[in-house]
Amino acid sequence: MKKRIVVIDDDSVILDITSHFLTNAGFEVDATDCGLYSNSLIYTNPPPNLILVDVMMPLMTGDEKLKSLKSNRKSRDIPVVLMSAKTKEELSALAGACGANGYLTKPFTESGLLMKVREFIQK
Repeated sequence: MKKRIVVIDDDSVILDITSHFLTNAGFEVDATDCGLYSNSLIYTNPPPNLILVDVMMPLMTGDEKLKSLKSNRKSRDIPVVLMSAKTKEELSALAGACGANGYLTKPFTESGLLMKVREFIQK
């Protein structure tokens, strides 16, 4: 059974590239452009193995989404990686403050993305 990753990013280019990289690596990918409307992809059975979420989005920021996920018993154990064009230092501090399992700075390479994903998912 393929491992499933949910990607949340308001930038359609980032969504497409990330989905392409992950699909080529053998993962099942569900992608959405809005954290607020991502619950139908997250609260499924079985739940995703990993969630990648952009920090700077309208309606609901990535750190707000993360806080919501960590406060719900159905999603609190799903690893979440924050993605952002913020500096590594800013993103590291934000990830630590809101309880993210990791972070990934943009722009990222295919190998950088897969290395980060494999910290949380073994195929």
